[in-house]
Amino acid sequence: MKIAVWIASSLLAFTFLVIGGSKLLTPAGELQQMAEGVPVALLKLAGAAEVLGAIGLVMPAATRIMPVLTPIAAIGLVVTMIGATITNIAIGEPATAVPTVLLGIFAALVAFARFGPCAIEPGRTSHGPDRLTSRAARS
Repeated sequence: MKIAVWIASSLLAFTFLVIGGSKLLTPAGELQQMAEGVPVALLKLAGAAEVLGAIGLVMPAATRIMPVLTPIAAIGLVVTMIGATITNIAIGEPATAVPTVLLGIFAALVAFARFGPCAIEPGRTSHGPDRLTSRAARS
């Protein structure tokens, strides 16, 4: 199951990095033409949240530095996808709400797994009490 969670996290991270990155990198004028009435500032904010969420899905768990941030990032992406789903329905595009619902469900599953059965423990620091103990043991 741990491998499945890593695969899901990585695929979600890639997807959110591409989607969010495109929102951030697209010029405001072009984004306005594609926005269908959604404010460009809101799209840019969503893009930033998606990119940060993508980083948060993988980096804390991979580095084992504050790995609790990984499920928190996943929850943030769930909230972002709820907003995206509501927005898609509000602008009269319910078919485009389906991918946002699916991404939200997968992010929720990653959050559940990382808070529960597949939680990552923080790594040990090289300057903590264990280092002193091991140095004394070697002497």
